[in-house]
Amino acid sequence: MNALAATNRNFRLASRLLGLDSKLEKSLLIPFREIKVECTIPKDDGSLATFVGFRIQHDNARGPMKGGIRYHPEVEPDEVNALAQLMTWKTAVANIPYGGAKGGIGCDPAELSVSELERLTRVFTQKIHDLIGVQTDVPAPDMGTGPQTMAWILDEYSKFHGHSPAVVTGKPIDLGGSLGRDAATGRGVLFATEALLKEHGKSVSGQRFVIQGFGNVGSWAAQLISEKGGIVVAVSDITGAIKNNNGLDIPSLLKHSRENRGVKGFHGGDAIDPKSILVEDCDVLVPAALGGVINRENANDIKAKFIVEAANHPTDPEADEILKKRGVVILPDIFANSGGVTVSYFEWVQNIQGFMWDEEKVNNELRTYMTRGFKDVKDMCKTHNCDLRMGAFTLAVNRVARATVLRGWEA
Repeated sequence: MNALAATNRNFRLASRLLGLDSKLEKSLLIPFREIKVECTIPKDDGSLATFVGFRIQHDNARGPMKGGIRYHPEVEPDEVNALAQLMTWKTAVANIPYGGAKGGIGCDPAELSVSELERLTRVFTQKIHDLIGVQTDVPAPDMGTGPQTMAWILDEYSKFHGHSPAVVTGKPIDLGGSLGRDAATGRGVLFATEALLKEHGKSVSGQRFVIQGFGNVGSWAAQLISEKGGIVVAVSDITGAIKNNNGLDIPSLLKHSRENRGVKGFHGGDAIDPKSILVEDCDVLVPAALGGVINRENANDIKAKFIVEAANHPTDPEADEILKKRGVVILPDIFANSGGVTVSYFEWVQNIQGFMWDEEKVNNELRTYMTRGFKDVKDMCKTHNCDLRMGAFTLAVNRVARATVLRGWEA
């Protein structure tokens, strides 16, 4: 089941638990707007190249739409649609005043020079500038994009609308980016994990963790979990996987990964098959890479007692059912990885106010939002007698449905 089908399924299950009528359900599911644009740029060798860009704006009942822009060869409408919808539910679970959106350009950024990427970003912005905005739709970085991409979008957008730092988040600090944003998703994963383990009478300290993915989210999660006394026994990335039953030295691994562009070859652990990373013995499994990695083929072999979904849609519905029957507790992505969008919201607030926060304030506010979010999800679990995934989805769908009805949009 692809990400869109799985997201729609979870939405419909939540809708049924809430008793929403069919008209309201349909209006919540249909995207507000789907944008597809052609972006033609001159390449460095003088030839012309054409790329297709997308922006799916899913829902704006609770506020401006929010979501990343990814540059990847496999960007396609169904995936972008699913991710836009997930952003609607994620911002609602986090209880920040946003709706959901997502965008992307079908390209391989590794095959484009910096100047070509800049031209592509500026052309894409020219095509969508009148459809995004501080109070309309606020993009952010995603796979294949970063602070520099946001800086180009901000500059190009400002040519049409005047200086507007709040039009994007995840910007460089020098252009109004927020302190703490780089670590935000990983730090949110830590706070979410702390809340989950506390519910079960445990703490991060002494628990054994396996982390699949050692990019921005996975590496920050590993560092922060390790600082709290968690034992990270195995990690993987696209270069390989390593394991040390006594716990990996995370500061040394981070240094090795930066210098060698991956974890492969790290001497503080044994190389293992990357395919086995999800079934390694541990207390807490943190998938922080791609979607759909936990499926019916490997669900029965997973040894973790807890799964914290740092990636988007890492567990497919069939695996969900298998793991539930086995008593594995899954903290769903729409809550567990919401730290990034929460600090993006803080960045937007700072830009609008023209008053920047110090990093301690950002981190303290994030802890408050994540802790409160977990309590809200648990309350919905009790109300509807459901697991954490359905607790998060019913919480999100209920908040968006209430806003939709209050605005008179349900017809």
